[in-house]
Amino acid sequence: MAASSQPLAVEAAINVLRNGGHAIDAAVTATAVLSVVEPQSTGLGGDLFAIIWLAEARRLVGLNASGRASRLASAEALLAAGHSRAPAEGALSVTVPGALDGLARCLTDYGTISLKQALAPAIFYAEDGFPVTEITARMWARAAAKLSRNAESVRIWLPAGRAPLPGEVFRNPDLARTLGMIAELGPEIFYRGELGHAIVNAICDLGGVMRIDDLSQHTSDLVEPIRTSYRGFEVVELPPNNQGLAALLALNIAEGFPFAEMELHSADRLHYLIEAMKLGFADAQAYIADPREPIDLETLLSKQYAARRRGEIRADKTVAARPGLSPSSGDTVYVAVVDERRNVVSMISSVFKSFGSGVTVPGTGLVLQNRGSGFTLETNHPNCLKPGKRPFHTIIPAMILRDGCPWACLGVVGGMMQAQGHLQVALNLIDFEMNPQAALDAPRFRILEDGQLALEDGIQESARAELAARGHRLQSDETEEGYGGGQVILISDYALFGGSDPRKDGCAIGY
Repeated sequence: MAASSQPLAVEAAINVLRNGGHAIDAAVTATAVLSVVEPQSTGLGGDLFAIIWLAEARRLVGLNASGRASRLASAEALLAAGHSRAPAEGALSVTVPGALDGLARCLTDYGTISLKQALAPAIFYAEDGFPVTEITARMWARAAAKLSRNAESVRIWLPAGRAPLPGEVFRNPDLARTLGMIAELGPEIFYRGELGHAIVNAICDLGGVMRIDDLSQHTSDLVEPIRTSYRGFEVVELPPNNQGLAALLALNIAEGFPFAEMELHSADRLHYLIEAMKLGFADAQAYIADPREPIDLETLLSKQYAARRRGEIRADKTVAARPGLSPSSGDTVYVAVVDERRNVVSMISSVFKSFGSGVTVPGTGLVLQNRGSGFTLETNHPNCLKPGKRPFHTIIPAMILRDGCPWACLGVVGGMMQAQGHLQVALNLIDFEMNPQAALDAPRFRILEDGQLALEDGIQESARAELAARGHRLQSDETEEGYGGGQVILISDYALFGGSDPRKDGCAIGY
């Protein structure tokens, strides 16, 4: 079974599985197709993370394929230039694109097909074209203003002077040539060769500071996933610089409340979940940074720490969420694949905000991410921009284990919605025993970046009024990612159960 936000990507994954490939091959192939057919969300100009279950070895593997800041970048330089925060678009927001190296690493270490084989469907859709799906068309149109600020972006992404309409066939021959070069010559041409120099030239021409050495020295890293128990299940995320920690912190706090005894969308259940998530975010935003920065994961993930944080929650009102330890102590795509051998891949990739930095590399069809905006310019903060650092990253793949083996493969895209989506979908699956589609369909809350609360349609007015009475500041959702979009594959001894979020264009297919 495979599930993702675009049917063409899911079909490509299924074709790989039918032809004898396994889950890693299928996930890489699907992600490559997504880089063509959902270009506002992902591409080789972005980053990637994955959690992989190797069935024969009965082992989990984590992959951090996120890029780093240029070795010439610094908070001090941006502050001196008059910036009060890390730029959200343009050349100064670009970090090294790690996605391609991550895809290649997956195939080299665990795959059974070549990178050339994996890229073939993506090359086909870039060259021959694909019909733009409805939600993708809507997001593309919303990004038109950003794209219009870069001449090459206008040429590639707004060829008729506007974004494609739903159902229009879009072709990207420049990207087809780029993918073809990579298929023939490998990632070297991207990180050390002709494509790398084109990327660097595009950034420097617009005032950026990246150099070819920043690309050539990039590496993806195998990492040990982090995890916590929740009512007998084990929820698995990736460690910092990934924000998966936020979901685990919230789950630990939530475990102390009897949610299964509460109505699904009652004010009480929503209030306790929201407060747990706020505390998880407070710690995540205080401590998550480059993997080399010290962080006390053992304390943060302990049940004792969760109990202390849970004690800060009031039943009758919302409280300000602050980090619990002393200082000493956006757009994305997701792919879930399970093969017949029960290898499982949870893979996520992104250029961050819609069309990333808005910078398209001339002649390549590659749009570059704006992950540099994930840094802070606070010089005493662990996530402060410094040369060669990885920024705080919003994209998070996940799995849920039961009896030591994968029970659910899941992800929810949408910037800061992702940890909140993991919390809500995981509880729907575990506490309310929902099937994957019902768990994804259920209305969600979203804590907005300014601390206000957005509630999706389907949550009753009585619950909204009660939450407002407890001090929650309600507001309609104004983020471009909305309430996210996810996929789930549930794994039993006899069948696979899949679901795909109606908030996106995708599907789940099994055979």
